[in-house]
Amino acid sequence: MKPIRQIILIFSLLLLSCTTLRAQTETFEWQGVMRQYNMHIPAQHADCMPVMFFLHGLGDNLTHLEQEFNFTQLADDFGWAIVLPQALNLGIGNMWNVPGIGSGNVDDEGFIMTLLDTLTVRHNLNPDSVFFTGFSMGGFMTHMLAIKQGNRITACAPVSGLITTPLASLTPVAPVRMLHIHGTNDNVVGYNGSSIVFGSKLGLSVDEIINYWQNANGCSGEPQIDSLPDTHNDGLRFVRYSYNCDTDLQHLKVIGGTHTWYFSGHDVGYLQIIHDFFTGDNFLSIFEDHDRVPIRITPNPTDGVISVESEHSTEVTLFDMHGRMILQRHLDAGVSQLDLRHLPSGIYTLRTQIGETMKVIIN
Repeated sequence: MKPIRQIILIFSLLLLSCTTLRAQTETFEWQGVMRQYNMHIPAQHADCMPVMFFLHGLGDNLTHLEQEFNFTQLADDFGWAIVLPQALNLGIGNMWNVPGIGSGNVDDEGFIMTLLDTLTVRHNLNPDSVFFTGFSMGGFMTHMLAIKQGNRITACAPVSGLITTPLASLTPVAPVRMLHIHGTNDNVVGYNGSSIVFGSKLGLSVDEIINYWQNANGCSGEPQIDSLPDTHNDGLRFVRYSYNCDTDLQHLKVIGGTHTWYFSGHDVGYLQIIHDFFTGDNFLSIFEDHDRVPIRITPNPTDGVISVESEHSTEVTLFDMHGRMILQRHLDAGVSQLDLRHLPSGIYTLRTQIGETMKVIIN
């Protein structure tokens, strides 16, 4: 095992470049300790808005997260509240107390879920639209919450985090929509479950994690595999595995990827991919030109009735902003009408049978 100071130095070097501080830290008392968090609320939002929790990695903190990510802009773009809770320093930096790799008696699960309850009442958040993502140890914590609190969570997207051996012995309380993202060349939290940095086994391999969630989510058969075009000369390939499940399960395998949060300067940006998965967009479907089913929607935004123009007949499915299927229709070639006046105002996603998507905005 490497010396603790060396490990912290390595994690510090893994932190990315800085921009501008965008939020003021707030406090929340839990178990007699004043815990810290930041919250971003979109400038324009409706009541009962979705909320996304972002869980940091080992040794990270709110100041660095705000410097690294423009969460204020993201909240405005998504129309969601974004919450950044901070872990306590348990001896080797701020770390979440996950069974198998955490330490101490800190109840981080209770802290996060109680914070969610408090903010839901205070800011009128939608308890049916709760999303979690996290990087590295935040990814471990995201898996833990999915397993133990999945009946309260709409979808999760752990990045470069694993399911520890103690957690693997648990049966999830409920299926949960899951997108696991991991790089094959990650030597900190290895794709095979081991760590070169820590010199130890940290948890299940990614293949074992996917099998775990296949069992939990009622999956069967072989996955559909597709990938993004390799447009950037960065040595990376992004391949998605979509499983046939009762509850969505996807794995984004980053071939050549290291222990890094990739932004939009690469073939993909993780936050946009995660948001698209949370809202039901088919973010990586790539098809040859002759297979495309171009569609045109008018008017958009709409008061409820839209005309859908398609060059070929196709099945279309409409999802709400929480990824729930609202309706499914077969459309003939030409112009068809869809009456959506029974739906509440908001942003919806219309998907064709081969995965092309368009946003539909209902006033």
